[in-house]
Amino acid sequence: MGKLDALVEVSRRYGSDPDWVLAGGGNTSWKDGRAMYVKASGTALGSIGEGGFCAVDRDRLDAIWGKSYPEGSDEREEAVLADLMAARTPGEAKRPSVETLMHGLFPRAYVLHTHPAIVNGLACGRDGKEAFDELFSDIAIWMPFVEPGYILARGVKEAMEGFRSRRGAYPDVLVLQNHGLLVAADEVAGLDRLSSEVLSRLRPRITREPDLAAVAVDAAALSGAASALGRLAGASVALAFRADAETLARAATGRAFEPLASAFSPDHIVYAGHEFLYAPTAAAIEESWGAYIARNASPPKVAVVGGLGAFGLGASQPASATALLLFADACKVAAYSEGFGGPLHMTREKIDFIRNWEVEKYRSKVSQGA
Repeated sequence: MGKLDALVEVSRRYGSDPDWVLAGGGNTSWKDGRAMYVKASGTALGSIGEGGFCAVDRDRLDAIWGKSYPEGSDEREEAVLADLMAARTPGEAKRPSVETLMHGLFPRAYVLHTHPAIVNGLACGRDGKEAFDELFSDIAIWMPFVEPGYILARGVKEAMEGFRSRRGAYPDVLVLQNHGLLVAADEVAGLDRLSSEVLSRLRPRITREPDLAAVAVDAAALSGAASALGRLAGASVALAFRADAETLARAATGRAFEPLASAFSPDHIVYAGHEFLYAPTAAAIEESWGAYIARNASPPKVAVVGGLGAFGLGASQPASATALLLFADACKVAAYSEGFGGPLHMTREKIDFIRNWEVEKYRSKVSQGA
């Protein structure tokens, strides 16, 4: 198998496994001499082919580190994006992943970025950093949540240099707070080995597995709730539904729902919204909807109803189903975080940044179109 073929194979394998990647999340790359092939923005790993990667000149990419950028977020990210686009190899038309700079920092040939819920239980846990220091400080670096893009890549660069000063080599594993996992290796087998090792070290610290087994609910009550949501959302909105033991337990009371009251990661925001609507009963849907709109000035992508389950609301049936997948993932992250001090959500400032970031709007638009 050729090296680029191997990149396609490992991308599809992890991208089609919901335990590692959901929707358009995650990315991969491969370095070939002075070129790096990185997932194009908005492309889904699970179905990616050779044409789904963007070729970038590594010398031009490295030159970005010698430049100065504006302090303001919008101006900075616009300038960095222009330089990323200019770093593409001649004839390349695709837009490189926003994490291209970060991929370029690893000296290994292959880089794999995934979002396994068990890892995000650590990365989204209040005591996650302390547990990370105990479990992974010999092979990995931890990156606190900062603005994605250039600021994140710059912070990772500094952390990698610090690790090399202490250990004599660059790290092959990176855990991103409220985000996910990166592993790097010179062969695909090394990516598999490191990914498995991370999970093996984490599993003994997991205190509870989420119960996502489907449960039956009252058909008449379900129909009534769906009708109410459909009326409030509008005829153009498609509904999807799931009911499982974990969701019903979280929806039982406002206190039980608190671990899901805000966003864990950028992917949750992009595909399932920064906040889930919570109605304690079907009779409270209209009141809860009004309060949600008053807070957010936009409708929810997920509505959770006590005694019933969770509804996805989107412009299409696939979009609604995807929202529910990310909701279920948030349930898993919340459960796994119990072994690491309980849930740690993104701050309001960082949530607002993701909601308004042009890069994420572009990624969401491309992935939903696909």
